[in-house]
Amino acid sequence: MTWRAAALLAAGALTLPAWPAPFVGMAVMTGAVLLLLVVDLALAAPLRTLSVERDGERSVRLGGTATVTLRLGNASRRPLHAQVRDAWVPSAGARPDVPPSRVVHVAPGEVVALPSRLTPTRRGDRPAAALTVRSLGPLGLAFRQRTGRPATPPWILRVLPRFATRRHLPEKLARLRVIDGTQVGRGRGAGTEFDTLREYVPGDDVRSIDWRASARRAEVLVRTWRPERDRRLVCVLDTGRTSAVRLGDEPRLDTSIDAALLLAALAARAGDRVEVLAADTVQRASVTGAERLAQWSRLAHALAPLQPALVETDFRLIAGELLRRHRPRSLVVFLTALEPGALGEGLLPVLPRLTARHKVLVAAAQDPVLATLTTEPPRRPDDAYAAAAAWRTLAERDRLTAALARHNVLVVDTPAPRLAPALADTYLHLKSTAQL
Repeated sequence: MTWRAAALLAAGALTLPAWPAPFVGMAVMTGAVLLLLVVDLALAAPLRTLSVERDGERSVRLGGTATVTLRLGNASRRPLHAQVRDAWVPSAGARPDVPPSRVVHVAPGEVVALPSRLTPTRRGDRPAAALTVRSLGPLGLAFRQRTGRPATPPWILRVLPRFATRRHLPEKLARLRVIDGTQVGRGRGAGTEFDTLREYVPGDDVRSIDWRASARRAEVLVRTWRPERDRRLVCVLDTGRTSAVRLGDEPRLDTSIDAALLLAALAARAGDRVEVLAADTVQRASVTGAERLAQWSRLAHALAPLQPALVETDFRLIAGELLRRHRPRSLVVFLTALEPGALGEGLLPVLPRLTARHKVLVAAAQDPVLATLTTEPPRRPDDAYAAAAAWRTLAERDRLTAALARHNVLVVDTPAPRLAPALADTYLHLKSTAQL
């Protein structure tokens, strides 16, 4: 029963002093209220005849808002007066247009739309949790209620990565056009395939002069080269325990995903073949064909549900998979943590096999706390110990960087907000110097 039945009993209790026998009066009033409850419950629309469907958006970028509509149909002959609570997981950020306290009126044979606006706070899949429908009687004294019934089709909203670094993409594409020679720029990018001959201008590399063609034309001509295309790029995302460390407001894995998306978008425009592999002790995701712009959204959908696993990453498994899949020379980019425990014991032993066939690059995001501890003067004794620990961590990173360099491995070690553009700059440098 609802609060109205209790209020009705309370109002009747005020008349008890006027009754000759108060107990008789209480029994009569209670019986009357119970009779009204039974009648009201019998007149409430049955829940077994309700139909429930959903429609709306299936995906949204983190920080955006999606709308999912619940359609409630009344197939009975009685009007439906219902309170509806469409519950989602808390991180979905659901805000229904019709609050659960408001009564929804649905005439027989009609369908009402109840939209909910979702602003998720976390990346990944956000499912609808439970649907509760409370059918009230016409007097508002009693109700029928079901949770999870009538059955509602499952609905999962996929929250895609924020991809905040896409703001850097126009500037990187402009540099790529300079390398490709489609935009006027100072100098030219190196390449491997002969393109055309043109007249020499001051500033050109004299090694590019074609002396035979110059002798035939009686003018100095230089060769131009077509920039490298159709190269292979493999991004490896470490989803092990180190990817769960929070760098600022988000885990390291989110920073790695953002960097991988920017690099894949840039390489796709450059005409290179792109593959993304996410793994720890098992393979979590694998996307091929990301060099086709139409497939780029598939990459974002594949990376969206990734979550860190609290296990040590098996780099031997990853190296074996890379050597098995990729026989031609490729640029392999490891997005991981620059920690001795993670790389020193896992990646370093397998590097000779990888570098013998592929160009290897390690991209790691620094914790902003390290920069703060090593630049600000300590104010308390505890701060001095924390600063010493930060300096020791940076020294270990430097030693690990030197060890990777001895294996001809490039290292991009930069604060988390700068990782994606720094990695893109390194890729463009390798492309412009024909090192892919």
